[in-house]
Amino acid sequence: MIILTRLNGTRFVLNAELIRTVERTPDTTIRLTTGDTYMVRESMEEVVDRAVDYGRSLRSMLFPS
Repeated sequence: MIILTRLNGTRFVLNAELIRTVERTPDTTIRLTTGDTYMVRESMEEVVDRAVDYGRSLRSMLFPS
């Protein structure tokens, strides 16, 4: 799960495992596998970084060093 900010300033939590695409149009638009679409204040790069960090944290719990 990643924390993001809607364009109106409201923060919410998104299941990063459902992200299909992230685009800059010019606002950052996230499309999920469910068909839902979200526009957020974070940059495309920030969303990707948070999703990657989330995935790494899951793998580290499943396969500790």
